[in-house]
Amino acid sequence: MIVASNLTKRYPGGFDAIKDVSFEISAGQMVFITGHSGAGKTTLVKLIASMERPTSGSLVVNGQNLSALRRSAIPYLRRHFGLVFQDQKLLFDRSVLDNVLLPLQIVGLPRRDAIRRAQAALDKVGLLNREKALPIALSGGEQQRLAIARAVVNRPTVLLADEPTGNLDTESATQILELFVAFHQVGVTVVIATHDQNWINRYHPNVLHLDHGRLL
Repeated sequence: MIVASNLTKRYPGGFDAIKDVSFEISAGQMVFITGHSGAGKTTLVKLIASMERPTSGSLVVNGQNLSALRRSAIPYLRRHFGLVFQDQKLLFDRSVLDNVLLPLQIVGLPRRDAIRRAQAALDKVGLLNREKALPIALSGGEQQRLAIARAVVNRPTVLLADEPTGNLDTESATQILELFVAFHQVGVTVVIATHDQNWINRYHPNVLHLDHGRLL
């Protein structure tokens, strides 16, 4: 599913955010990427999502080497991913439903089918009754659940999240993590970058521990 071999990401100035990292994530696994602030967690998530290009080494996702992938092919690869960020990246001038519809509109799904699928995604995260609201009217936890609905509406095989509970209180964070666990239980590969040891102790996922860009 996801195989990294001697993966390195070097930024201008000679800073290696990821250094000679190798690992394998099998289909259907739940994996946490952990480490201190600045360890390289976000960079690794961006590399897997093809938002960043490796400097050296190889990263193979669904049989495709991202280092050799043409830029024109990247949008098609990303259709297999659901992406959830700490800051959600919601569109605040559109309704809850329209935010979830956006990925389906991009791939050209007929509107009637898109609405049905978007409402099903909102129902899974407990927001169907808020479909007409604007995101600004939602709580922080609800906004993150909206981001998850948008991430899964395309039925991705891999769900990637970067510190998805970093801005939430304990109760909201627990609800968000339970959603990820639920998607994992139905076969979705779930990869979460987090520094929170409590979630690791609670859910016992496979763990990739980074320290200054290196995998321990």
